[in-house]
Amino acid sequence: MPKPKYKRILLKLSGEVLAGERGFGIDTATLGKVCDSIKRIADMGVEIAIVIGGGNFWRGRKAVDMERTTADYMGMLATIMNGQALQDALEYRGLDTRLQTSIEMHQIAEPYIRRKAVRHLEKGRIVIFSGGTGNPFFSTDTCAALRATEINAEIILFGKTIDGVYDSDPKENPNAKKYDEISYTEILNNNLKVIDSTAASLCRDNNVETMIFDLSDPENIIKAVCGETIGTYVK
Repeated sequence: MPKPKYKRILLKLSGEVLAGERGFGIDTATLGKVCDSIKRIADMGVEIAIVIGGGNFWRGRKAVDMERTTADYMGMLATIMNGQALQDALEYRGLDTRLQTSIEMHQIAEPYIRRKAVRHLEKGRIVIFSGGTGNPFFSTDTCAALRATEINAEIILFGKTIDGVYDSDPKENPNAKKYDEISYTEILNNNLKVIDSTAASLCRDNNVETMIFDLSDPENIIKAVCGETIGTYVK
């Protein structure tokens, strides 16, 4: 079994990844592959916290003719649906989990309490943070940066639909240059939108390392935890 580089991680999962080739909703086969990789990490003894996005159901910033706060709260609810699906799939694989929400829903999950989250991690439970920060105008990337800082995670692993940070959009520019390593200041100064500026600033100010990688191959989660060079390392 490979040896992990990190003891406590925060894994940020893009909601779009869970949709698989369907492009919408949850593809159970894709979800299962992601959870299989998470189980392998847990079996290594790594403490795992997860922040889940909701873009496979709803993206608030793309809403038309809708008040922004309403659209954002709908997005938070989408992340809670994904959190429930993720919890169910992980528990099916024999893992002990806790789902916490930033918006209180006592029938569904625990409210987010930092001390409880840390205690769950210490006991080997996987903690899933859903509902974003609980506030409009903040993305789940920012939530990942915030929660990682709060629980003293060693690194944030951003599993996205892109394989790293580029100097321009690779979908629009076939000659876009990919960075193996970059600083948060460079991301902010060059307006690189692979993570939002609030998340980048929060990580920079609190010295939180991140790895941005492609989650279309869930094996990349294991490679990232073991310190292999994949995607883009941000310091």
